Amino acid sequence: MAFKDDLTNEVTAIFNDSWAERDGTVVPIDASLKLGNDAVRLNSGTVLYADLSDSTKLVDGYKNWFAAEVYKAFLRCAARIIRSEGGEITAYDGDRIMAIYLGDTPKTNAVRTGLKINWVCKNVITPAMQKKFPTNTYVLKHTVGIDASPLFVARAGIRGANDLVWIGRAANYAAKLCTLDHDYPTWITKVVYDSIMDTIKISNGTNIWEARAWTAQNNMPIYRSSYWWSL
Repeated sequence: MAFKDDLTNEVTAIFNDSWAERDGTVVPIDASLKLGNDAVRLNSGTVLYADLSDSTKLVDGYKNWFAAEVYKAFLRCAARIIRSEGGEITAYDGDRIMAIYLGDTPKTNAVRTGLKINWVCKNVITPAMQKKFPTNTYVLKHTVGIDASPLFVARAGIRGANDLVWIGRAANYAAKLCTLDHDYPTWITKVVYDSIMDTIKISNGTNIWEARAWTAQNNMPIYRSSYWWSL
């Protein structure tokens, strides 16, 4: 019963303790937050998730070392592009990566990241993979989801095994957008679309984004694109 009592006391403390909250202007790190009810509020953060599509088929249908190489190539390139566009990597989760963008043009930077990831998947990773494994039938597909909202950042877990949790619409919606059709690798919400620069909206006089109704979210307006941004 002692173990149950310990858990009961800890959960009771979580629900009863007051929160120590403060506004933040930079992406917090683990060390800046305590394990108790301590949080940083970000007035607006742009969240990007990049996710390999059909990874279950990859790990079930191919050698484990090949799946690992695909994971590593995708995550390495995505991480490098995120950093080059001013994003802060906040988590790796299997075959996906999460990043936060702040600063002067976070939405534009995040969207350009998504378009660059599409380019590198098609023009760097896939050719390298096909050169090494010319008879391999695997086709790399991915999806990037991007949203922006206020964020409430706290530290969760136990001492020695914890991580930051990002509470807010953007983190949830960006992750869910990654489950949509990978034939259009970049998906963004309207709040993102309305704020990005024309340089990543229009190409040769044509709008590269197609408006859609997100049926799973009460027909919320979202946008998708199959375009890329060359490195």
